[in-house]
Amino acid sequence: MAHVTHEHIEIVPGAGGPKPRIAGSRIRVQDVVIWHEKLGMSPDEVVHHYPTITLADVHAALAYYWDHRDEIEHAIQEEDALVEEFRTSHASPLQEKLKRG
Repeated sequence: MAHVTHEHIEIVPGAGGPKPRIAGSRIRVQDVVIWHEKLGMSPDEVVHHYPTITLADVHAALAYYWDHRDEIEHAIQEEDALVEEFRTSHASPLQEKLKRG
């Protein structure tokens, strides 16, 4: 399994530390996890929506997730917190217009 995972998953430097992603793409392991585990997309649906990756890539990403679950869950929680912080501190142009309206 390790050989297959390494063939499909690469670790790249990024803000906040290294990030595992599908080799040759910009799709992170945590993106695949969110689509599959949180949004209920099947591996076939993921490939349908993101045809630059293969079914083997999706399964390798999920295998990597289960081998590194705590690390990936932590990264997802940190990103969710950052998005929520941004959302509460920045009003959209539509929200500003509605306030003035």
